[in-house]
Amino acid sequence: MRPLRFVALGDSLTEGVGDPVGEAWRGWAALLVDGLSDGPDTSVEFTNLAVSGAQTRDVLERQTPAALALGPDVVSVVIGVNDTLRCTFDIHAVAARLDRVYAAFRAQDAVLLTACLPDPGAMLGLPGVLARPLARRQRAVNTVVHALSERHGAVHLHAAEGAWLTDRAMWSADRLHPGERGHRQLALRFHALLEQEGIATGDTPSAEPEFPAPTRSASLWWLATAGTGWVARRCTDLLPQLLTLAAAEVRHRARGTSARLDLSASHAVASALAALSVAERPDAV
Repeated sequence: MRPLRFVALGDSLTEGVGDPVGEAWRGWAALLVDGLSDGPDTSVEFTNLAVSGAQTRDVLERQTPAALALGPDVVSVVIGVNDTLRCTFDIHAVAARLDRVYAAFRAQDAVLLTACLPDPGAMLGLPGVLARPLARRQRAVNTVVHALSERHGAVHLHAAEGAWLTDRAMWSADRLHPGERGHRQLALRFHALLEQEGIATGDTPSAEPEFPAPTRSASLWWLATAGTGWVARRCTDLLPQLLTLAAAEVRHRARGTSARLDLSASHAVASALAALSVAERPDAV
């Protein structure tokens, strides 16, 4: 029997940032690999195509063709946070790209893994007027991922909420990426879903860390030398727009019309999903 092929697509979360092993990142997808094998007679070929900073466009245009060429049996597509951190954020474009990516893998009969994610503003502890616009964007992405995961029959992990997300021990120094404990939780939860589907027949990934957590001084040094730059590179073109969005939050709050912002975001998501449905109709122009 040929090995089971597992290919992971996405950004720094799937690349493994926050879970260092030696000079490289490991991450939840690599931790899940052994759980897909039921013993020495079944091997797993794992390829991680995720790249730090990737957006949905990168997954569609670069990672998906490379993954399709590998003929995966299981493929994970966890993406979207970086889209919310850019001034070019467009939920219509995000939905259209994800729909094409999901459909491409399902057309090859691959088992598709997806996940919704917590909003970056809350994880960074930003002030409310700055966090709320980012939260609204992440909710929009999550709603799209939920809907498209159901449409394409994906194995979907609800990772946007839960008590474990508020446990500081689960997160790395930058508060945006899980630490080893957090990555293990993601692997555990994906394994449980795949086990229900009869796909994960190997051992359950361990919840206990293999390595000691970084010391506070090491974490602060990482933030000073690498982490702050990582965040800055992803948010550079967002800041002017985020300040504009924050000003709108203040104005609407003063007028008692904050609900209009949520309603507008909901309408945009509904419109994006409706556009995909229309495009699928045989009589659509």
